[in-house]
Amino acid sequence: MSMLVAAVVFVPLLAVAIAHFVWSVGGTWPIRDEALLARTVVGLPGITRMPPRIMSFGVALATLAAGVAALALADDSGGGAWLTIIGALLAMVFLGRGAIGFTAAWRARFPEEPFATLDRKNYSPLCLAIGAGFLILVVLRLV
Repeated sequence: MSMLVAAVVFVPLLAVAIAHFVWSVGGTWPIRDEALLARTVVGLPGITRMPPRIMSFGVALATLAAGVAALALADDSGGGAWLTIIGALLAMVFLGRGAIGFTAAWRARFPEEPFATLDRKNYSPLCLAIGAGFLILVVLRLV
């Protein structure tokens, strides 16, 4: 059961990591130009350029590390208490990001379309699902 949950968490995190890596080397996949990509994935008012590439690279590494942590959490005999704590922290981060995406303050800060719609329909629910997956992995380690 743990391995299935870990895989379900890992796959979208790997996809997000790959996309951020592509953006970190100057690609705009899967969007046709940088301005639309920035409006799609950042959502700040009036944004026309992606943030510095090093930020995308950092997000790619952090996302990949979170995915690896999910896989590691599936082995309830490895990693000790520290891995369980890291899993709990990752659950809180993703659940928090998912939840905040539905608030009026978040909408006011990131109103640019198509980000606002994609965030409400895709990004925030995905974060909630990943956070729930991390929470399940932590609970399965503790029982």
